[in-house]
Amino acid sequence: MQKEILVVDDQAGIRLLLNDILDSEGYSVSLASTGKEAIDRLQKDSYDLIILDYKLPIIDGKEVLNILEKEKNEIPVIVMSGMTENIITEIEKIKMVKKIIAKPFNIKDFCIQVGEILL
Repeated sequence: MQKEILVVDDQAGIRLLLNDILDSEGYSVSLASTGKEAIDRLQKDSYDLIILDYKLPIIDGKEVLNILEKEKNEIPVIVMSGMTENIITEIEKIKMVKKIIAKPFNIKDFCIQVGEILL
């Protein structure tokens, strides 16, 4: 069965890059450009992994994580940020966060990390 991944990033280029990478790895990918769009999608569909940009318009990544935590959602999350050292202490206690990845990232390493989480 194909694993379902939700990619949430406000930058179209990053969304498309991640879509292409993950699709080529055999995953089914859905895209969201805002935290609100991600929450809406999560209420309708189920996913095996969320790849979440931390800095998003309207509802940011931290708020998305807070909403998921309140709903007792246990989907694993990879958080991406350009400033990982600033957010690690804010979100490291959230157990659904499996990895925090700094942008820009190494595509090969990224694919390995996704694969490890989805085993």
